[in-house]
Amino acid sequence: MAGQHRQGIREHLGQFSLHVLLVFATGLTIGSERTVVPVLGEEVLGVESFLVIGSFVVSFGFVKALLNLYAGKWGEEYGRKPVLVLGWLTALPIPIILIYAPSWSWITVGNVLLGSTRR
Repeated sequence: MAGQHRQGIREHLGQFSLHVLLVFATGLTIGSERTVVPVLGEEVLGVESFLVIGSFVVSFGFVKALLNLYAGKWGEEYGRKPVLVLGWLTALPIPIILIYAPSWSWITVGNVLLGSTRR
């Protein structure tokens, strides 16, 4: 059986479980941001413009789309794991940025970082 790859969830349960956890955590972050961040912008940071509040969604989407164009190429060139790990490391400061954000620009920076993570 040398050279043959074993397939299926059971054979890769650890990897599969990690992926499920990461997708869940990313979805939870994005979902809570869509609910909490607009209220934070209006009530805490005093942002009144709907367009400014929407900027965090646009920044996320733009960065996500742009980096998705390159992720496959980088995965082939440097390996999938290093690209994924770099994305996860990029996400580490996001909660701190959002918790201590003194202005709306910090929220936008947090979403740019969130857009740069791979899922």
